[in-house]
Amino acid sequence: MEVRVGPSTITIHSDDRVLVCEPDAIMSRGEGQGFFASDTRFVSGYRLKLGDAHPVLLNSSQIRPFSSRFEFSNSPLDTVAGTIPAQTLHLRLDRTVAEGIHEDYDLENHGRHPVEVVLEVSIECDFADIFDVKSKELLRRGSLQTEWDEKHSRLTTRYQNDSFRRALHLQVENADCPPEFANGGLSFRVPLEPRGTWHVCMLWIPDMDDGAKKPSLRPCHDLVGEDPAHNRLSREWLENATRFRPNNSTIALIVSRAVDDLASMRLHEHDETAAGKRGASHADLWVPAAGIPWFVSLFGRDALIVSMQTLSLSNRLACGSLRALAAFQADGYDDERDMEPGKIHHELRRGELATLRLIPHTPYYGTHDATPLFVLTASEAWRWHGDRETLDALRPHVERAIAWIDSDGDRDGDGLLEYATRSSRGYYNQGWKDSGDAIATATGEIARAPIALCEIQGYVVAAKRAWAGVLEDAYGEHEPAARLRAEADRLASQIEERFWWEEEGTYYLGLDANKQPIKTVASNAGHLLWSGAITPERAARVAERLLAGDMWSGWGVRTLSKGHSAFNPFSYQLGSVWPHDNAIIAAGFRRYGLDDKAHVVARGLFDAAERFEAGRLPELMAGVDRDPGSFPVQYLGANVPQAWAAGAVVHLVATMLGLTADAANRALGLAPRLPEWLSSIEVAGLCVGDGSADFRISRDAAGDHRLEMRGASDVDVKLTA
Repeated sequence: MEVRVGPSTITIHSDDRVLVCEPDAIMSRGEGQGFFASDTRFVSGYRLKLGDAHPVLLNSSQIRPFSSRFEFSNSPLDTVAGTIPAQTLHLRLDRTVAEGIHEDYDLENHGRHPVEVVLEVSIECDFADIFDVKSKELLRRGSLQTEWDEKHSRLTTRYQNDSFRRALHLQVENADCPPEFANGGLSFRVPLEPRGTWHVCMLWIPDMDDGAKKPSLRPCHDLVGEDPAHNRLSREWLENATRFRPNNSTIALIVSRAVDDLASMRLHEHDETAAGKRGASHADLWVPAAGIPWFVSLFGRDALIVSMQTLSLSNRLACGSLRALAAFQADGYDDERDMEPGKIHHELRRGELATLRLIPHTPYYGTHDATPLFVLTASEAWRWHGDRETLDALRPHVERAIAWIDSDGDRDGDGLLEYATRSSRGYYNQGWKDSGDAIATATGEIARAPIALCEIQGYVVAAKRAWAGVLEDAYGEHEPAARLRAEADRLASQIEERFWWEEEGTYYLGLDANKQPIKTVASNAGHLLWSGAITPERAARVAERLLAGDMWSGWGVRTLSKGHSAFNPFSYQLGSVWPHDNAIIAAGFRRYGLDDKAHVVARGLFDAAERFEAGRLPELMAGVDRDPGSFPVQYLGANVPQAWAAGAVVHLVATMLGLTADAANRALGLAPRLPEWLSSIEVAGLCVGDGSADFRISRDAAGDHRLEMRGASDVDVKLTA
């Protein structure tokens, strides 16, 4: 039996409502736990007592993304009527999330004598901003007031700081005995006959607009039921998404979990933004949250990478994300937000700090890769959806993005993209490795900005080549296309001349402020293969370098070489393993025909997912070595689920199938390279344009692949060598 790695907390969520607690339902203020909505932590502490002691946890589990159950019994309890023996009482707590929290408490007496026991629930509110919670710098900037409405059994806590106002209403319903409020908690004196039962509901209602809107809550014990709005849309999206069915049952479970997680992470608040003035169907346009619980927001880079990872699953995710990001595309300069015309934003927030302009995330534009990725995603998505109206709507935004690449993106006009924040509160690093210490020199010091990262140059090469193809195929504009290709070729030449590191057989991490090489072996070079920006000979050498012992952990490629002075397997980006990074690297290996190496990476990630609870890959994991009998080590604080990590699973499947789409001609190309440990994949409902196809790809013992169509298809599916 394989060792499974379980989470240290239980997280349930719906839209931007997230609840994080311990396995025993407890929430602690200093542990990043609580109930979050719209970048605010409404509930920061929760305690539960049965009599004079905490109940004894038996089991607990997340049931669905939006629900969890906790099973308790009792330790020996001394009461006025005598002692209640251990394991006489059964307490069940169910929690479900919709626009608020619905809690069900059910208590049952399995003893032979009547008992009376006090159930006490204590809930604390701090209304902390998500940034303060994550950094553990908990500062109360406003005032808190709590009032108890005994007549209506409602406890209300209000917070105000200038124009920022939030409140939480705690409503008690269906109580057989009235609650009492004292010492910051609610208590119930519960009499129970032998075999007697008792039930109460507690509703947590977050208030963002002075109670103007009645929230939607799930019914009692609705752990697996359907929400009339959000869950229905998720179900419809899943029904219209491609079904990938690997013949390996473990991998099939991992793929199913990833797709379910993607469906659960929709940001409904951006439905109308994504639909735009043209009135596209909300059900068709899907905008993902970046991760649970810290990144429940629209992130430019994250949404775009997830969109490209999942084009074969559903191209509508890309369409929704592109439209939503286009709505926030910068139209002027604002140094404090690192904002420049044509730039795609990094992060949008709505908590106290953003509302009062104490942080620049309104939105904040401090990312240097989201803009070329926007161009690339728009181009690749066109190949899958073939919707000319969508393409026409995005074209002005793509052109503005390319204009930014050629102007403000290239600070010194040397043809390379380099970043340096202009904001007093901006991010120092603005590639995907955006932690402050992520870009380290050979001696472990932080590289001086402006910094030209190697992978960002590759994104630009891929973006310009891809958009050139769109200009030719969709618009018949050959001269602009030729110009873009020439620009991409010149940049590709610069990558070879200025970034190649012969001694290490890879590319420099980047160039520093003096345009000197950052001599650090890192995973970033693998993205150059994915973008097709380098020569085949050097691509093969990079692949060998990334799978060498100092970079390959056994579960995946590390972000930083084990031999580097700054290496730390438990750091965020200085030696950890990121699933999305590895899926991109695997796709790059396949692009250059390095199929066996792509299979090594895929196997490492699938093996890791198998050992994590529920078959779910986290945002990242520690970069410790794999040895016989070992298991992947968690990174504390990782988002689970996380859109990149879930998308990485779909990306790996698409990579092994070798999928290429041509929606304008309703054509699908297949160049499958399945490994020995995955002999077949059934694909159902794969959409190319307005057509779809069902088929099965299988691999025989000799390594040859066979295509079997499943029924009639309105897509021309071709198997290539």
